[in-house]
Amino acid sequence: MGAYFHPRHSIVRTAGEHTEAILAIIANRYIGANPPQPPVYRVHLEDSFPRLADCRYEMNLKERLPELEDGEFVYAWGKLWSDADSEIPLALSCFGPVTVYVGGVAVFVSNLNDDVFPDRKAFFRTGLKAGWNHFLLECTAVGTGCGGIFGTGSVKGAPLHFLAPTAERSGCEGWIYSAPQRSRWALQPEAGEAAEAVLAARCVWYPAAGWPDTQAQSGNLARVLGAVPGAAALAWSRLAVSAPGGTDVRLSLRSRDVAALMVYVDGKLAAIHSEESAGLECRLPLSFGSHDVLVEAVCGGHDWGFRLEAAEAAPRVPVGDTGEGSTSTVKLVSPYPVEGQTGPWLYLGPFQQSAAPQPLEAASMDAPFGEGAEECFWRVDRPGGAVRPYLESVLYGRWNYPLGVTLYGLLRTGKALGDLHYSAYAREHIEQCTRLHAYSLWDRSRYGAPGINQQLALMDSLDDCGSFGATMLAAHAEQPLHGAPETAAYIARYIHATQSRDEEGALYRTRGTTDFMQGTMWCDDLYMSTPFLSRYYLLTGDTAYLEDAVSQFLHYRNRLFQPELGIMHHVYDYKFGKPNGVAWGRGNGWVLFSLTELLEVLPEQHPQREELLDYYRRLCEGYIRLQDAAGLWHQVLTDPESYAEASCSSMFVYAFARGVRRGWLTEPDPYVEAALRGWTALAEYCIDDQGNVYGVCRGSGYSFNQLYYKEQLTWQLNDTHGIGIVLLAGIEALELRRELEAEMKGINPIGAAKSRQ
Repeated sequence: MGAYFHPRHSIVRTAGEHTEAILAIIANRYIGANPPQPPVYRVHLEDSFPRLADCRYEMNLKERLPELEDGEFVYAWGKLWSDADSEIPLALSCFGPVTVYVGGVAVFVSNLNDDVFPDRKAFFRTGLKAGWNHFLLECTAVGTGCGGIFGTGSVKGAPLHFLAPTAERSGCEGWIYSAPQRSRWALQPEAGEAAEAVLAARCVWYPAAGWPDTQAQSGNLARVLGAVPGAAALAWSRLAVSAPGGTDVRLSLRSRDVAALMVYVDGKLAAIHSEESAGLECRLPLSFGSHDVLVEAVCGGHDWGFRLEAAEAAPRVPVGDTGEGSTSTVKLVSPYPVEGQTGPWLYLGPFQQSAAPQPLEAASMDAPFGEGAEECFWRVDRPGGAVRPYLESVLYGRWNYPLGVTLYGLLRTGKALGDLHYSAYAREHIEQCTRLHAYSLWDRSRYGAPGINQQLALMDSLDDCGSFGATMLAAHAEQPLHGAPETAAYIARYIHATQSRDEEGALYRTRGTTDFMQGTMWCDDLYMSTPFLSRYYLLTGDTAYLEDAVSQFLHYRNRLFQPELGIMHHVYDYKFGKPNGVAWGRGNGWVLFSLTELLEVLPEQHPQREELLDYYRRLCEGYIRLQDAAGLWHQVLTDPESYAEASCSSMFVYAFARGVRRGWLTEPDPYVEAALRGWTALAEYCIDDQGNVYGVCRGSGYSFNQLYYKEQLTWQLNDTHGIGIVLLAGIEALELRRELEAEMKGINPIGAAKSRQ
């Protein structure tokens, strides 16, 4: 086989055959490269362009600028950050002529077909430089319109959100757009902040960054939330006390057009203010640190609002100072980091008084508040200033199917090594998703495309839910996760009632990124469905989900199994009524891996258990014949000239070792040898001394042409399709070795282990 790296860099040179060390090095590298990172809360400019369900921005400039005349130009401006030089997919549907500039360089110019057919999507790619990348769309007004729908070309793979440029909108999500221009701008390649300042000064930009004078002078609650007499609202801030031993704090409160107002500090009522009161002061002893401040107000007029100031009751004078240099140790600050926020307050409402959230429960950024038409989330004191979370990490906190198996590997690594650090990392990643699941659904309904959990909130395929959902349930079974049961029920409803099925009840794909992919059954989808169905059965006790998992294996066997070889075709195409004839490695790996997951939970007395065990054994017989001399399997299983592929090799090692340990294989010796030899080969040829994983096939499409798999589906370094399953293979090989050693000592015969994972 071709080497992925020089033998001197193999992990076996540093870790030898110590599988525990290899697992730790791989897991540590992954966690070190993807440290925990919460979502970034930003101000979303509601008066900017809406982001549609496909994560593109609708820039209907004739609607925004009714005075716009044919032949005039409008410029839309946004910026995007990139950690490194990279390339992204984009898509544009034009309402008229559009030129897209990135860093002052034209990367796309629409043509006549683009301009005339606004339903058409023009796909293109552009490079990004490390740092800020400024996008400027030059839109020409014509009879058909002006502007377009612009954004990502891959809603699942790259759900981009753009930030507003200019200093006064710093940190806000959304685009700005120019007033109509009679002549085109001469653009130069971008040259940092100076070029940005020049561009910002060229014209008036919309939406406005600040309040008009009339609103700026009105009450803060009226300005931010509007005025509904009798309605209730909440404002949230935080008192930061920096005095080492704490101090007495004086709160000064003024209000107008407020029927009632209450101030809570750390959940305790600190002051009540009625409309008859001109003002109020109170004094509180507070310890060092931060203290939540909630103001609950009831609207008494069109200009309602309040002003609350905090100061140390007796300002401290530094030693040796005459008094002129006294320093404050008390400050009102934002209760949560929000990019683009102005002032220390977040605002919530308005609500009917009876439906307003309790102040003790309101200090949270996890879910919307209220019900029905009143359901809402926090806002800030700037025009259209809605607060929304956005996921901006590369991998941490994301929900997608490769991460499902990656996190499953980390969960099992923590248990296998007795080091809960790895399991805790995986659980925290998962819980970040489940905790914000309810919010993401509301965010989608309110704004079109959510800033987090995009694949789950916009779910339309098994890829979007089953893999990560199964790992979520595995983590939840070990330690309850906030929001996991509700998220699981949401997924179960989709698989059971929404996902397309053929006339026999088999799950298949009626959607696809291309027409060619529609009407197809992929063996991958056994992994995208049955592990979740199996674990949901364990959670709920509802056998309908277990029976569905069983039936899927039998349906897929009928259409994709190659009895003469004992392996699987990758895809069955309903359009042509036949399978594609290619034994893709990872697709086959998903089948055997998923079957072991089902057999783990399938009751011994289940009427189809023996049939599934026979299917498992026939597959194992087929796959063991295809292991190469080095101990690995190949990208195309039947083509030894295709590259040795790490993820399918790992899944066969995993399934063989588990089958031996569970006693599923009636003649275990060949599989013991194959599993241990396969793990040794993975460590020697596919894992370097830094814990990097090589030889993992990238995400696939499908073809009837074997060369597509062999030559176009190249491998990638540290691809999340493979990291977790490599860990799982190592864990099963480790457990197999331990049980073999125990058997040699006469402690326990191999294959006697029946405990469920």
